[in-house]
Amino acid sequence: MLRGHMPALDGVRGLAILAVLLFHFYGAMAPDNGAERAVVRVLSEGAHGVDLFFVLSGFLITGILHDSLRKPHFFRNFYARRFLRIFPLYYAVLFAVFFLAPLVPAFRGPALEYLRERQAWAWLYGVNVYIGLKGQWALGYLDHFWSLSVEEHFYFVWPFVVWLLGRDARRLMWISLGVAVAATVAHVAGNVAGLSWWTTMVLTPFRLDGLALGGFLALLARQPGGTETIIRKLPVAAAVAGALLVLSYVWVVAGWPGLAIVYPLRLTVILVLLAALLIRALTAPVGSPTGRFFRSRPMIFLGTYSYGLYVYHHFFSYYMLTHRTEFLVQRWVGSHLAAVLLQSTCGILASIGVAYLSYELFEKRILSLKRWFEPSR
Repeated sequence: MLRGHMPALDGVRGLAILAVLLFHFYGAMAPDNGAERAVVRVLSEGAHGVDLFFVLSGFLITGILHDSLRKPHFFRNFYARRFLRIFPLYYAVLFAVFFLAPLVPAFRGPALEYLRERQAWAWLYGVNVYIGLKGQWALGYLDHFWSLSVEEHFYFVWPFVVWLLGRDARRLMWISLGVAVAATVAHVAGNVAGLSWWTTMVLTPFRLDGLALGGFLALLARQPGGTETIIRKLPVAAAVAGALLVLSYVWVVAGWPGLAIVYPLRLTVILVLLAALLIRALTAPVGSPTGRFFRSRPMIFLGTYSYGLYVYHHFFSYYMLTHRTEFLVQRWVGSHLAAVLLQSTCGILASIGVAYLSYELFEKRILSLKRWFEPSR
């Protein structure tokens, strides 16, 4: 059964954050030839690393909640452990941005003042709400916190759903699937109604599909024979989703009508493929190529520090993007592509370094307190 500590989960986190890093550092370059445009097009798909995080979070959180449902201190233990994992780093970064950065002359300027005037949205996990209302990326260095806001909204509400309905695991399983379908329908309806791309891509009601799909899989795996059913049907589901994905790209390239419907449905198809990837990673034999990949040291390393990497990396990548530092580096190295490779690699390594120090010197000490909130065995 897919429960308990699964080493491959860190590998899945590692793949998710790697995709995001490639997207924000390499995929954000300004291409000046056909080859670079092709690279940007491919790496832009790295944005779906966030979707993989959503599916993984829904799978893990729903499984944890279900397994601890009949144990004492259900709400206390869950919220305390989530608090210790998420809030200290999140609010420490906000404190640094809004109170420490202004003390450094080099950091002062219109961008920082703009953020400080709107800081309440970040403190209250409303970054995605602000972006959705504005209909554009509107908070600069903190734009990537939109996905953290979505997850936090899910963490706040989902325990109550599980507590109210989870004693019938099968019913909760179908409700999870219903939430995923409802989010997709809402996404389609929002597009057809003319809502902005940002609104339907960042507001929580439209983005519950991946989280709820992960929850559905976690509950299905806990049904008698559920894991075997998932493994048996996985190839068919992946093949159908893959065919639909190809069809959606052909549809978009051909410019056929109905793109407002095709785009959100394509996201749903990608979520199904990511869910299939997650299950394959967790069930692959240890010695298989898939098993070795997701249990490899680089993937587990990235997965271990994935939260800090996600929080910190955008401060580097956004600075490079807005200041177009690639062109300054290009004057030194003589090649635009080489400049992008050099500065992006340095940016990723710097992000890893900061995330590593943050985890080892700060987060790990707080995480050690989670032992006081272990569900009773």
